[in-house]
Amino acid sequence: MEQTQTVRATVVVLTVSIVLVALNLRPSMAAIGPILSAIRQDVPLTFSMASLLTMLPVMAMGLAMFVGIGVAKAIGEHRAIVLSLVIITLATGTRLFVDTGATLVFTAVLAGIGIAIVQAVMPAFIKARYAPNVSLYMGLYVTSIMGGAALAASFSPLVLEITGSWRLGLSIWAGLSALALVVWMTQKTSADSVVIGNSSQREKHFSNSRSWLLAIFFGLGTSSYTCVLAWLAPYYVEKGWTEQHAGLILGLLTTMEVISGLATPAIANKSHDRRKVLVVLLFLIIIGFAGLVVSPNKLSLLWPCLLGLGIGGLFPMSLIVSMDHIDSPMRAGGLAAFVQGIGYLIAGLSPLLAGIVRDQMSSFEWAWWSLAIISAVMLLMVFQFNPRHYSRHYI
Repeated sequence: MEQTQTVRATVVVLTVSIVLVALNLRPSMAAIGPILSAIRQDVPLTFSMASLLTMLPVMAMGLAMFVGIGVAKAIGEHRAIVLSLVIITLATGTRLFVDTGATLVFTAVLAGIGIAIVQAVMPAFIKARYAPNVSLYMGLYVTSIMGGAALAASFSPLVLEITGSWRLGLSIWAGLSALALVVWMTQKTSADSVVIGNSSQREKHFSNSRSWLLAIFFGLGTSSYTCVLAWLAPYYVEKGWTEQHAGLILGLLTTMEVISGLATPAIANKSHDRRKVLVVLLFLIIIGFAGLVVSPNKLSLLWPCLLGLGIGGLFPMSLIVSMDHIDSPMRAGGLAAFVQGIGYLIAGLSPLLAGIVRDQMSSFEWAWWSLAIISAVMLLMVFQFNPRHYSRHYI
């Protein structure tokens, strides 16, 4: 009995550690949008240049994803996540002293590298540790990622308002990553037993059409996430909202993402066929983007809620569908790394393209319409995800 309680306590503490780690994977990006106008008053940035603060870390996440598993193999999963948290803490804390756009962009890229290492390791870790309930724990992990974004989007403008310092609004999140680092370092015994798949398994994905389909699907879906993260708050500031209220709108959206990220995998866990759930999520996204354009100030709380519910559910479900294709945690982890690596490279272009559209057309509305059309295209892709045919793609 005592041994059972000890095991349960270990699982609980490890789960809490995973949540704390995941909370640190978005504040470095989510804190920027709501206080961008204050940053631009101090550091001259066009919207195209400002988009680099989201684009480059996402691109870095994509590129670093391919080496993240290699880092984990070389030094172990536990040390790899320790390393990533150290990088994120340094990158975020350094923002207290930045005085140029180039330095700010450098901290964003550095944080992206740290984030990528975690995201390369964690899916395989979760599939190995929580095999009977992968959907639920992946949902918890991804929801915690979005929860970190919600915290940063909501509280960074508040820090700016109280202190008058956008640098403090960006750098304060180093405290959260330092806390996660301390807690994770206590989990060495529990966290060091997962074996990561070898490189030859990962390389096969480059010649596998199903791997590319999954990666493109993840990338297009994440494009909505990264673009909203970068530009929703500035869009509402342009509509006459204060930075604090625009940040709260983004915070509301990310809160809906958290709710959907928890609820959607639990609902989807009842069936191995995830297609109906994916279709519903994509329709929510399409309606949300259309609403932002047609009626941004009327029903202004509805559109972020719909977008949050759609994007928040689509993010974990894209990874869950990918991992459904392979039973082995090692090989599924390799596929997840490939899907995220290619996917983040695709998604990283979204904020840049939207920033260019804003500079050229003086409006983000064309960007929202484009993302709605992309989501409609994704509806066609969903019908390829019949679980009865998964085994034919990965022997």
